[in-house]
Amino acid sequence: MKVESVCLGNIKIGGAALPALIAGPCVIEDEEVTFALAKELSSICHRLGVPFIFKASYDKANRTSLGSFRGPGLEKGLNLLKKIKETLGVPVLSDVHCRTEIARAAAVLDIIQIPAFLCRQTDLLVAAGETGRVINVKKGQFLSPWEVRPIIEKVLSTGNRRLLITERGTCFGYNQLVSDFRSLPIIRSFGFPVIYDATHSVQQPGGHGQSSGGQREFVLPLARAAVAVGCDGLFLEVHPCPEKALSDGPNMLPLHLLPGLLEQVLRIKAALKNEEPENP
Repeated sequence: MKVESVCLGNIKIGGAALPALIAGPCVIEDEEVTFALAKELSSICHRLGVPFIFKASYDKANRTSLGSFRGPGLEKGLNLLKKIKETLGVPVLSDVHCRTEIARAAAVLDIIQIPAFLCRQTDLLVAAGETGRVINVKKGQFLSPWEVRPIIEKVLSTGNRRLLITERGTCFGYNQLVSDFRSLPIIRSFGFPVIYDATHSVQQPGGHGQSSGGQREFVLPLARAAVAVGCDGLFLEVHPCPEKALSDGPNMLPLHLLPGLLEQVLRIKAALKNEEPENP
């Protein structure tokens, strides 16, 4: 099936376009660090010619522990994302957790993200779709790839076809996720671009008891594999010093490793161009 392209300004996601990069910290920690990271990510992607969308959560409402850092909240977080968008000229993405946030979020965000745990919430999907913004739905780690089709239909019911689906691994027993790369072509066959989240796919949910663990050493090989299998973009949580990150540090990619990974991704994509055989 032909995959619809999603356009975001001069960025095209899907089809024969270069894989886009959705990247940034898990959560907005403070203005100075977040803005500096957005600027560095934008510079790296501009130099390499990689389409870039900055992501950061203004509120992590699904942290393991009640006492975990959640971010600056809706108003302060959106104000900073707006500043990044206007100053650096990059699209911005953040996730919403309830319908009451959507109108204010849509006034700033270029992409509204539906978190994995909420990916089947009909009212949330419909309200997000009705904004006309690009919608990125994180596939729940509890779902099979073919269960994504009803999610797509919920968003399409609003008339909005600006839709991305992100694969982020599947539950494998307790506190473990596994990536089944068959899911990428399966989900893509539904006609919309597929993003691979290489950092949440190595997360160990609740692995540290009061917080999640992770195995960041596998981010690079899984990202390369996803591009080789076929995806329209990568989702990476990146931090200058993951050990000091206030959320998801164990599964985040250190910033200094990003340029090398993107160079590899571009080489993989170039090697695949016009070389894919017919399906059997």
